[in-house]
Amino acid sequence: MPEIPLVPAHWRFPAHPTSVRRSRRAVAESLPQALRPHLGEDLGLLTSELVTNAIRHGVCWEDEELIELVLWPADGHYWLAVSDPGTGKPVLAHPDADAENGRGLLLVDSLATAWTVRPRPTRGTSVIAGLPFRQDG
Repeated sequence: MPEIPLVPAHWRFPAHPTSVRRSRRAVAESLPQALRPHLGEDLGLLTSELVTNAIRHGVCWEDEELIELVLWPADGHYWLAVSDPGTGKPVLAHPDADAENGRGLLLVDSLATAWTVRPRPTRGTSVIAGLPFRQDG
């Protein structure tokens, strides 16, 4: 009989800066207690960066847009997908040393084992990143 997978954790937050903190907390609290010391900090950073980017670049402030997060374990990783209604594709940049922003995806690239950008079937874009975890806790 096949092993039944866990149901992914799923949240929707308003496209507002206060949602960065709320989403980071929600993701951290959904991790199994045994994995929090190993994944909590890195997953929190990934969440903050991806949600911040989605709010800054993937929504129209006039509308009441939502940012969507999905977290699930698969293939020895915890995968985080952050989706927004925008059509732009995030690009890994290499800003000058004195630049005040533009390093978010560099951080994602250094933390995640793998990451990608995918268009959503109906509307928007998802950035998906994975962090490895040990099955033995």
